Amino acid sequence: MALTYSAGSLVTARGREWVVLPESAADMLVLRPLGGSDDDIAAVFPAFESVKGAAFAAPEPSDLGDQRAAGLLRTALRIGFRSGAGPFRSLAGIAVEPRAYQLVPLLMALRQPTVRLLISDDVGIGKTVEAGLIASELLAQGEATGLAVLCSPALAEQWQGELRGKFGIDAELILSSTVSRLERGLDLGQSLFDKYPHVIVSTDFIKSTRHRDDFVKHCPDLVIVDEAHTCVAADDTSASAQNQLRYELLRRISEDMTRHLLLVTATPHSGKESAFRNLLGLVKPELATVSLDSEAGRKLLAQHFVARKRADVRQYLTTDDGLADDTLAEKTAFPSDRFFKDETYKLSPDYRALLDDAIAYASERVQEAGSQGKREARIAWWSAIALLRSLVSSPRAAAQTLTTRSAAAIAASAEEADKLGAPLNSDAADSDAMEGQDVAPGAETTENAGARLKDLAARAVALEGVEDDLKLKALIKHLKALLADGYNPIVFCRYIPTAEYVAAELSDKETDGRKKRGPLGTKTIVKAVTGTLSPQQRLQRIEELAAEAGEDAAARRVLVATDCLSEGVNLQHHFDAVVHYDLAWNPTRHDQREGRVDRYGQKRDQVRVITLYGDDNGIDGKVLDVLIRKHRQIKKDLGISVSVPDETSAGVTDAIVEWLLMRGHRGEQEGLFAADEVMDTRAAQLEKDWNSAADREKASRSRFAQRSIHPEEVAREVAALRESLGGAGEIRTFVREALGALGGVLRAEGDGFTAQVGGAPAGLRDALAPVVGADVIDHDRPIPFRDDPAVGRGEAALVRTDPVVGALAAHVLDAALDTRAEGERPARRCGVVTTDAVTTRTTLLLVRYRFHLTLPSRSGEKQLVAEDARLLAFRGSPKNAQWLTQEEARALLDATATENTDPHFGERTMTRILGQLPETTAHLESYGDELAADLDASHRRVRTASGEIVRGLSVTAQKPADILGAYVYLPDASAAGETA
Repeated sequence: MALTYSAGSLVTARGREWVVLPESAADMLVLRPLGGSDDDIAAVFPAFESVKGAAFAAPEPSDLGDQRAAGLLRTALRIGFRSGAGPFRSLAGIAVEPRAYQLVPLLMALRQPTVRLLISDDVGIGKTVEAGLIASELLAQGEATGLAVLCSPALAEQWQGELRGKFGIDAELILSSTVSRLERGLDLGQSLFDKYPHVIVSTDFIKSTRHRDDFVKHCPDLVIVDEAHTCVAADDTSASAQNQLRYELLRRISEDMTRHLLLVTATPHSGKESAFRNLLGLVKPELATVSLDSEAGRKLLAQHFVARKRADVRQYLTTDDGLADDTLAEKTAFPSDRFFKDETYKLSPDYRALLDDAIAYASERVQEAGSQGKREARIAWWSAIALLRSLVSSPRAAAQTLTTRSAAAIAASAEEADKLGAPLNSDAADSDAMEGQDVAPGAETTENAGARLKDLAARAVALEGVEDDLKLKALIKHLKALLADGYNPIVFCRYIPTAEYVAAELSDKETDGRKKRGPLGTKTIVKAVTGTLSPQQRLQRIEELAAEAGEDAAARRVLVATDCLSEGVNLQHHFDAVVHYDLAWNPTRHDQREGRVDRYGQKRDQVRVITLYGDDNGIDGKVLDVLIRKHRQIKKDLGISVSVPDETSAGVTDAIVEWLLMRGHRGEQEGLFAADEVMDTRAAQLEKDWNSAADREKASRSRFAQRSIHPEEVAREVAALRESLGGAGEIRTFVREALGALGGVLRAEGDGFTAQVGGAPAGLRDALAPVVGADVIDHDRPIPFRDDPAVGRGEAALVRTDPVVGALAAHVLDAALDTRAEGERPARRCGVVTTDAVTTRTTLLLVRYRFHLTLPSRSGEKQLVAEDARLLAFRGSPKNAQWLTQEEARALLDATATENTDPHFGERTMTRILGQLPETTAHLESYGDELAADLDASHRRVRTASGEIVRGLSVTAQKPADILGAYVYLPDASAAGETA
């Protein structure tokens, strides 16, 4: 008859030791290697394989380490933990080190039986990480069984990479381009959402009614909605068809009040209070109508809404937050500010003449169409805007627009003309609207205008190059200045032809087999990214640019891009300046562009922003004054971006175009933008609406400040996490000491150091090669280590979740446990140190505890086994031990040897202590029970507002505990004599 083993017990099988997991049965054991990860879990059948009970082997007294041995072994062990026993089940196993402030939404979520949150932290704070933390925790606890992320098509692959790389969640992409392939693999009657538990669904997928209905019917129990503000509209505006589809979908999803729902957006208001209320109504229906001026309303909102500025979290867990001291203080290195510089240029005479003729043509068409009917007038209107915007953008964009038929020309009505013309000619802040909208719009609307437009197009082509295109000449001048100051800029253009033209003019050219150097020098690499590339190809192009520039400190990168990159893609590791080559007609678009580099992880303290505008083209000056600068000032005053309603900003830009065309019709070019009653009226209305939106935002940020989780509560959980998993200082010390002991060559550099591991043992080099690249190891290139967790490509972060740190810890731990391992072994399980840090013989024990957890959830009880490592120390003999406090035990790790210890004496001392350690069993087990009780209380505390979730919760310590290491500290007699 096969023996039965309880969860958490040790067994020996297949030549190694394992921990029995709760999923085991009498005829099949589910095992995890002792000290291993979930990736190594295996099933063993006792009827066919030998399985025996095991006890953890005692340390060997002859295998003595030095004063660093205990600390290195303890940290290596803790880094290897992938199943923490605390209330946050997932944090030990994810590949990201969350900032303390990012735990706030997680704590809010765990207090709700069904998680409903609107996460509206500022751009660049890390909303994706906050949502990912909640998702991974709910999945780990069994509170959710599946995940769906609803996002724009352009961001789908980035979401997939973030979930897989940082949180270990493998999600299938459900896109218009993948759905046919995926459906071919389904069984009869099976849904995509039955086959794939974790999915990323693009918003274009739900345009099909069949797909939309199938998604609602089989929707997972956890949904994340990215850029959630694009899914609702204000009550007094007409929403786009796409907005209506999304809102209807979310409304149907949110009706199931047992479904977890996370809405993520940096702009929850979008300038309209009713849009904000509609968004809140998806989270909780009562929030759509409750008075937010009342205490009860604010209290209800606080449970479901978190919105913080950078200033709120730049310094966190300090005395300013109400804490007693700054011991847990955390500084997040956001760029301190953006440095704005508006640079002007003038048109060349030939370009001026072309623009005047184009304005005259457009004015004639608008006047003529106005007498032909409303449909013809709207077609002519959109054609005029397309022509003017492309001419201001670049000669190449102008030429393409002049030879392309207007999208609105096929419209059967004025309404359809607006529907077709607006997306290509406006700059809506909707991220979905950006996809596919960077093509140059057409201006041709009638057959008889072909010859005239072709003539204008030919003149535009002739203006390419710095002699006649003074805008391009100005760009080169400002790029040279940025590059000379060490910056790597992104140049944002409105249209694909403009981006391709600018990139070509900035790059090296080859003529008649001869290569001509580009204007930015041989050390500058230039590439373009536009909507002609798929989202994945865009990211690949950027990585190619970074790789081509390489590690040469003198090399510079210039990326020329359209707004296909202005939302969602994070570029802070490669670029640190933004040039607006074309002005957007919605200031939110500028903020989105700048937010790609001005975010957490940016190494520059100040991001530079240069805005190019035409001094005499009749458009740029007013757009800059009325829209862009006003937006900047409000953001500077409030610390956050405030959206202006699209229809309000469109009214201003329409007035600019109307006045321009009016002047063109009259033939009056001088004083083109003199004060005008219509222009002034609309600008005044814009300012009024914008100031009103800013006032509402300021009031709401004050009224709805995150108060449901007090910083003291966050501090308590952060302290518990660091106690269990280790803090940043411990990891830095471990990496430096371990690499130094293993033959690495370390050199200080910036906020960290570099390490060359060519002289390290082959086992460590082999472990690091897949992580840092075989080329780095083979050529012994320095590996940069940084204190900041937001590291760039090719760098390692000094955090426990970094793969380089993990590989080093695994090597140190394996070598410590294997006395026959070849090469240096910096960590050992035993040590005898003579030191002046003690006056009585003191023994430090590194003890590994295993806990059996029963965690109730909505899907039933979940049985788990988790590990923890603790230091316990006592004075005197094990039989008459005087136990030290945890602080006193940890202090021994810093004790240094003040006198050499004779190896033979050390071995005899160690043998005697190890033989007497059974006398400590009762205390070790009692301490394990205390830890179990503390863990039980911690789980209940975090879930304090969800009473039904904690019923049946239990935590028990598995006995006996494992003594992983024993270290004896002997008083230094010579030091004591000198003191006497």
